[in-house]
Amino acid sequence: MKIGVIGAGAWGTALAMLLADKGYEVTMWAFEADVVSGINERHENETFLKGITLPPNIRATGSMQEACAGKDLILTVTPSHVTRMVMRQAAPFLPEHTPIVSATKGIENDSLMTMNEVLEEVLPIKFHPYLAFLSGPSFAKEVALHHPTAVAVAAYSETLAKQVQQVFNHSWFRVYRSTDVVGMEIGGSLKNVVAIAAGISDGMGFGHNSRAGIITRGLAEMSRVAVARGANPITLAGLSGMGDLVLTCTGELSRNRTVGIQLGQGKSIEEILGSMSAVAEGVKTAQSVHDLALKMKVDMPICEAVYQVIYERKTPQQALADLMGRELKRENFGF
Repeated sequence: MKIGVIGAGAWGTALAMLLADKGYEVTMWAFEADVVSGINERHENETFLKGITLPPNIRATGSMQEACAGKDLILTVTPSHVTRMVMRQAAPFLPEHTPIVSATKGIENDSLMTMNEVLEEVLPIKFHPYLAFLSGPSFAKEVALHHPTAVAVAAYSETLAKQVQQVFNHSWFRVYRSTDVVGMEIGGSLKNVVAIAAGISDGMGFGHNSRAGIITRGLAEMSRVAVARGANPITLAGLSGMGDLVLTCTGELSRNRTVGIQLGQGKSIEEILGSMSAVAEGVKTAQSVHDLALKMKVDMPICEAVYQVIYERKTPQQALADLMGRELKRENFGF
């Protein structure tokens, strides 16, 4: 089986390793020339997954045509804010009747579209029945080190979901399937914003009580949006919802939590992002979620607080005071 991977960040590289370990022939497209040369010459992605030796059946290229043409499956793992542009470049070279699996989590700023909506808009309609989406609690480094991991894949077609499930499932990488694309996409996107809130709490020196409250009420906000968009609320209790939320809010490898910790310590967002080589999706998604909540008239106080800290320069202390001082309410998930 020949697989093309579009995007050579840490997550794309870890998934390429997984697929190569199953014996597939993997060709990775990378934007950065030094990443291409490092993978081909030294079998290492020194920029995004340093210290991990890649299997010999992974090769890299800067040619989109070489990465896509003649492949049996395409995996796209680009940052959400460049997915539209990159997949527009890929479209002329995509093989027909071939699964196209997105492992990107995020909501586009201007359009407020999730990645499934972006791909459906960018790609010709003949590709739409072959779109699938991979999500769940999965740090790239731990997947690269073969730590037992459970994720989920969603597609509107049960047949396609089963096909992709078989391709990615491994002895240490268990894949579940779903047809709730909307729920999976919303869960995977919004959990990054909640993780920034959890990080801010940690950075301010608070403990487990605070983090548990953020996770639980953050899940309520995620569920409200998902249900308003037509998703099954049960999806948000699964791997792509609660599972990914817990991981991203608590794990030391979480880029979004790390951003939050530094915000809670008083650093500016410019200072924080300037020191990072990888993308923290929650920073851009916070803008999207703010706009989406206004458009849909959905109450999202935790996500709104993160937006205000990042984009309106509200101090974490003031954001906390405003959250804790809100009108008392009945506990519910809004559906």
